[in-house]
Amino acid sequence: MMELFLAFIFYNYYKIEEEHLSEQLFLEMKNYSFNFDDERFNMAIVPKAEENQLYELYFDEQNLYILTPFLEQNSTLAILYPLSSYQQKLNEVRKDILLQALLLSLISAFLSFIFALYALSPIQESLRLLEEFIKDIIHDLNTPITSILINLKMMEKSEETESIEQSTKAISMLHKNLDIYLKNSKLESEKFMLSEVLNEQVEFFQPLYDHLNWILKLEDRVIYSNKNALSRIIYNLLSNACKYNTSNGFIHIESRNKKLIISNQSHGIKHPERIFERFYKESERGLGIGLHIVDKLTKELEIEKQLYIKDNIVSVELTLN
Repeated sequence: MMELFLAFIFYNYYKIEEEHLSEQLFLEMKNYSFNFDDERFNMAIVPKAEENQLYELYFDEQNLYILTPFLEQNSTLAILYPLSSYQQKLNEVRKDILLQALLLSLISAFLSFIFALYALSPIQESLRLLEEFIKDIIHDLNTPITSILINLKMMEKSEETESIEQSTKAISMLHKNLDIYLKNSKLESEKFMLSEVLNEQVEFFQPLYDHLNWILKLEDRVIYSNKNALSRIIYNLLSNACKYNTSNGFIHIESRNKKLIISNQSHGIKHPERIFERFYKESERGLGIGLHIVDKLTKELEIEKQLYIKDNIVSVELTLN
């Protein structure tokens, strides 16, 4: 917007300078007609024409000129100024205006940048404080969650304790998601069995979503990657597949060769190109960071990720190392 405003201002400025140059030349040519003392101008005697007025500025293909009275009745004296010289002066004016516009644009951009920094600094400070607050909460949550899980293992099993254990594990998973989201630590690779990670996550989600049809086709193999990060990826994919499934839908997990495919029935996705964006969600449920964490971790682990949607069946295919 600022650039358009400056362009409008300098265009009008150029037009004013162009008009000013024409008026200046007109006055100088008029003075020349009285004293003939200026080497820039030439003279020519031309036939008098009724449509041409005396002391008016005219342009033709070669000159600017004005017409003045002459002794002969049917002739006029033309005071000439080369059009090329006039255009050269206009070019000089144009260059000066462009330099001024460029300088003013740079000053405007610099001032806008300074103002933006000044305006955004309170927001940046608020975000920093919020991030520190979340980190403190995550740190403080770790101890009670671990304590609850340990004590639950020591208690006799019952429906109530199993329900509490599942809820505590869900909070623990959310805790780990937030922890990974805020950390930028380097992920170290190790060797482990893929089935170990898959079974752990299936055992967690299957009791919570026992109304879904779970189909597992697992080909066990050794994976060389970061176990915790891959576990986070699978957890978030399964969490999303379960939450946005249909009432009598299915979860299909298949591992073959280097492919891991997680599919689920769904009600459709409005904007599939955006589902891995941070904070994007198509309903009020969730925080909108689960699939973004999947995108972040797959990139860090150099795992190729593909999304397929066909007949309201959503599939995510991972190519593992």
